[in-house]
Amino acid sequence: MTAYDVIALGEPLIEVATGEPFAHGVPATLGVSGDVVNAAAAAAAAGARVAIIARVATGELGDAVVARIRELGIDDALVQRVRGQQGVYLLHSDPSGQRQFSYARAGSVGSTLSPADLDADALAAAGAVLASGITTALSPSAHDAVLAAARLTSRFVYDPNFRPRLTTSAAAAAVLTEVAPLAALLTPSAPAETGALLGTGDPAAAVVRLRELGAGAVAVTCGDRGVHVSCGTRQDRFQPAVPAPAVIDQTGAGDVFAGTVTARLALGDSLDDAVRLGAAAASLAVGGQGGTGFIADLQEVRTHAGAA
Repeated sequence: MTAYDVIALGEPLIEVATGEPFAHGVPATLGVSGDVVNAAAAAAAAGARVAIIARVATGELGDAVVARIRELGIDDALVQRVRGQQGVYLLHSDPSGQRQFSYARAGSVGSTLSPADLDADALAAAGAVLASGITTALSPSAHDAVLAAARLTSRFVYDPNFRPRLTTSAAAAAVLTEVAPLAALLTPSAPAETGALLGTGDPAAAVVRLRELGAGAVAVTCGDRGVHVSCGTRQDRFQPAVPAPAVIDQTGAGDVFAGTVTARLALGDSLDDAVRLGAAAASLAVGGQGGTGFIADLQEVRTHAGAA
């Protein structure tokens, strides 16, 4: 059995991206994304041996997903190929960060992920397991798969990744309460996400609440300001943001942060060092189009973080 540094759970998606608002005749680019792919790609680029646990459709779209996963350096040995609909989303974005999403994932094979798809031995042996609130919101079985994986691993990282089109703030907050005691690290964003799930846009107050819920550590991302980091009994610290050389598309930046941090923790970095590299990787990622349009390698991330 291959020993993985990071295993990520979720739904890979076909991405149809356009620089213009949705309309007939608007040119678009086909890609492969989804939070699990974005995060796993970043983890692999950060030096980790990475696998994805997911369900992907048979047929040409599923073939394209698997080919891209492999191209990104991710092991697909734990991916199940299933007959049915491959999840798809359409994305319009511009450099200012204005984005418009439209999903076609209801009833997709990815949403049928369940505890039966988990490899218990692989999860127990992994350096870290990463999942997000998007996956828990896909279906009751996907929610159960995330909770089961969290209980099987020694280091579970959870990104709340709240999406109002998938779930309500009350339901997402309830899942966060469930997951927090199982999490070595939570990576919510502020102010919008912490406001919706915890009732506060203040990252320091959010940290207090999440530590009270049982989280081992918390890294609250605050956009272009930086990251509020809390770990153990030491004083919290603030990691300033690393300025982005170019901003083309902000899709997936949070996923890249979570994937990079998870990988570096699994490989032995301190939380502070992992967060510093995660912030640098995310600031580079916004220079590409789409969720995996630009995933920088570890050397480039280190250089970028050092220059900042």
